[in-house]
Amino acid sequence: MEKLTLRNLGPIKEAELTFGDLTVLVGPQASGKSIAVQMLKLCEDRRAIHEQMTLYGLDWHQRWGEFFDAFLGEGMRHIWRESSAVQWNGADQTRESLAKKSGRGGAAERVFLVPAQRVLAIADGWPKPFQAFRSGDPFVVRDFSDKLRLLVEEFGEKAIFPQKNRLKAEFRSMIESALFGGFSLEVDTYKSQRRLVLREQGQEGLPAMVWSAGQREFVPLLLGLYWLMPAAKVTRRQDIEWVIVEEPEMGLHPRAIMTTMLMVLELLKRDYRVVLSTHSPIVLECVWLIRQLQEHGAVPDRILEAFGCKKTQGFREVAEAVMGKNMRVYSFGRDERVRDISSLDPGAAELAESQWGGLAEFSERAGDAVASAVLDSGRGLK
Repeated sequence: MEKLTLRNLGPIKEAELTFGDLTVLVGPQASGKSIAVQMLKLCEDRRAIHEQMTLYGLDWHQRWGEFFDAFLGEGMRHIWRESSAVQWNGADQTRESLAKKSGRGGAAERVFLVPAQRVLAIADGWPKPFQAFRSGDPFVVRDFSDKLRLLVEEFGEKAIFPQKNRLKAEFRSMIESALFGGFSLEVDTYKSQRRLVLREQGQEGLPAMVWSAGQREFVPLLLGLYWLMPAAKVTRRQDIEWVIVEEPEMGLHPRAIMTTMLMVLELLKRDYRVVLSTHSPIVLECVWLIRQLQEHGAVPDRILEAFGCKKTQGFREVAEAVMGKNMRVYSFGRDERVRDISSLDPGAAELAESQWGGLAEFSERAGDAVASAVLDSGRGLK
């Protein structure tokens, strides 16, 4: 298993992350989750990142501070202090080595990262090219948007969703029901400008600005899934081994979150290693469910029952594959500590684990409050 160690990096005092097939990071905002996943990408894809940045005219003159501002975003050089340390699989990664160009050409990208700011990719209705962003915008946002631009250009005037050669029929049906409600996602032209629209049969297309918040968040994620699941008869995109999705639940109804998690399980079936950062208890409930079913030797159909899926061959293949996958969960805390809470034990002595990194904290307190109210009522107390 690959291991990333971070010390005194931004808000992170110490983190030792050993990655499973699926790894989930939880914790409040600004606790270091985004820094951790971007450092994972940098450690794995340093040469490819350098080549991409150079291709688009970025030059950091081999200075680490300028490089970190270009990669992580303006002002982010300050997360690295004199006491900071990064290790990838036991090997030290100094700030100078991460910024230094090495080799020329042919560097393969191994990590595909879907950023939390993915809605910016289609803010104006069409994916923005890398150079359309400000120079101080994070590399992962610019790179993700540019990939989507290349992808949608392949479709021409064809509908992007649904398509028979993209995603299994079972997934298309769930996505349509949970997110699009009879609308298709298409490429339209308005005053010579191409744009993405949602169109109900026989009606005028609706531009991105009038979509629901969930649709605006989900469309770039859907396009990212298209990127990872090629139309050809191959299970995965060449060279990509890791998939990172930040906040997959953003803007989505619980039913749509479950649909998105099913797509995550499909990525696992295709042997991608997946890392999620999340603020949703539903995501952790999915992980807890699978771990419990694994521990009790359940048949894979139990996964499908929990997700409300039809027991089709396609879904069964996903469930069977997932039952053999390893899952890890880490909680990023305000005390700057990162804890392994993979067992998700609600009876654990440590609150970070029993409350699932804070995601179950309100449910626990609400349950206690109601229980106390029932006892008070029985005693005639107010």
